[in-house]
Amino acid sequence: MDGGISASAFLGVERSLCGKRWRQRPADARAALALSQRHGLPEIVGRVLAARGVPPEEAERFLAPRLRDQLPDPSRFRDMEKAAGRIAAAVMGGELVAVFGDYDVDGATSSALLERFLRSVGGRVRVYIPDRQKEGYGPNLPALLRLKEEGATVAVTVDCGITAFEVLAKATAAGLDIVVVDHHVAEPSLPQAFAVVNPNRLDEAPGYGNLAAVGVAFLLAVAVNRALRRAGWYVARPEPDLLQLLDLVALGTVADVVKLTGLNRALVAQGLKVMQRRSNCGIAALADIGRVSGRLDAYAAGYILGPRVNAGGRVGEAFLGARLLATDDPAEAAALAARLDGFNTERREIEAGVLAAAIEAVERETVPSPVVFVAGEGWHPGVIGIVASRLKERYNRPACVVALENGTGKGSGRSVSGFELGAAVIAARQAGLLVNGGGHAMAAGFTVERDRIAALRDFLAARVEATLGSEPLVPELALDGAVAAGAATPELVATLETLAPFGAGNAEPRFALPSVRVVRAEVVGGAHVRAVLADAAGAARINAIAFRCLDTALGPALLQGAGATFHVAGTLRADRWNGETRVQLCLEDAAPAFG
Repeated sequence: MDGGISASAFLGVERSLCGKRWRQRPADARAALALSQRHGLPEIVGRVLAARGVPPEEAERFLAPRLRDQLPDPSRFRDMEKAAGRIAAAVMGGELVAVFGDYDVDGATSSALLERFLRSVGGRVRVYIPDRQKEGYGPNLPALLRLKEEGATVAVTVDCGITAFEVLAKATAAGLDIVVVDHHVAEPSLPQAFAVVNPNRLDEAPGYGNLAAVGVAFLLAVAVNRALRRAGWYVARPEPDLLQLLDLVALGTVADVVKLTGLNRALVAQGLKVMQRRSNCGIAALADIGRVSGRLDAYAAGYILGPRVNAGGRVGEAFLGARLLATDDPAEAAALAARLDGFNTERREIEAGVLAAAIEAVERETVPSPVVFVAGEGWHPGVIGIVASRLKERYNRPACVVALENGTGKGSGRSVSGFELGAAVIAARQAGLLVNGGGHAMAAGFTVERDRIAALRDFLAARVEATLGSEPLVPELALDGAVAAGAATPELVATLETLAPFGAGNAEPRFALPSVRVVRAEVVGGAHVRAVLADAAGAARINAIAFRCLDTALGPALLQGAGATFHVAGTLRADRWNGETRVQLCLEDAAPAFG
């Protein structure tokens, strides 16, 4: 296979049924061959690894990620030893440590992790999660002062705090020792605090900027544990097994859509093994109510467990997710999971309404903008991040959605590859366009006054155009190569599974099956299409499922295409039933095969 980027569309598909141009992921042909030969892998799997930038000498660590190979000494991070020393002193001195977390999955898992750890070492801990609508994002002074009145002497902010300059300065002046544990993009100035631990500090050594906040919180727990050990704290008490916290790290890391490479890959791979035991009764309750009967993998974490944890912060009670993940009471866990499941159903209904209104607003625009930017009165601020993600996927442009109320807008944005939205939002705040705001490369949040919305949109549009150009971005479907229907065997799928966990930075391998014929197709589950495909000779068949495709051109084409020949694209999955393993194609796109 060619190691460079082909100028032509893969299999000649310039515009598929889903309106996408197919392209093959670039991979160095010599590296792909070396990978397959050195490690006894099929050639197509060697190409998949090469396309993800895995050199032959690193393949073993990639295929079998171990924490002992990847976990850094926590003291490499600025302020980590200072933070760990203060928290260890609080534990040994019987001081109350407050954990102030964000209301999303990363914040909930970070909060629950620190609560579980501090309880396990005999510490006193109180978790506080702000209400999204009443208190907004990040630390707020009234809450921090209430925590101090309750007896807290140390307050640890997790997944927030790096830009809370005024609030943390006042809380520090009031006598709280603030420890910031964050991963969002930092500014040259840091908030006034006892310690600021953030791999994205501008004065931090590079290498770990992709960590989720829960990953940073885990490293803090490692550092505090070490400080307690040095102080002799475990002479009369058992030392906790920190590896048992990795299920929370895996859940938060996957749900926050950070890159699953390097340390994150090892944390998630090992964390999913812990998660599989369902020893955290909160995670077990979520899996039960989400009807996860099989493996708890990255898909289950990201698409079944994560949205339910998130639902409390979006449309319900923000503290529910952190409480669920920290409890050791199965009955309480079951009740909390049921409440979150109900909120998740409500969230989906609210999201559908806001999404429809947002699409209508975009479609009314007469002049295309480099950025999708819509605002609406009365839109629920708890779903605007999801809606922004849907708009980004639909229009293949950075997207921002603003919920307006009483002259102020709460905004959330999602970006495309090549444009760092968090940095742009920080620049907008520094330019005086925002009340506050921040984020990371692919996502950001902000607060903006109504009369500044037009200026903010123009500001972001100019930055997007300067970075990505003015031409409309053409939606693309990235493919790892072509596989014949007969070559899509259980053995190939088993080998591909060794490349998991899949997610951002390590996309699940996606292949094209060229020139397959639709044998039959039918609607299942109300919105999905199940089909049987065959190769040109009819010698090999493969089952396929296309999810939620009836409102696109893909569904009708399959249903009306009996006997027609298509190039199809998707992921290959094992379909295990009654002790037998077959291969199923999760069909994402198709194009008529001519000639």
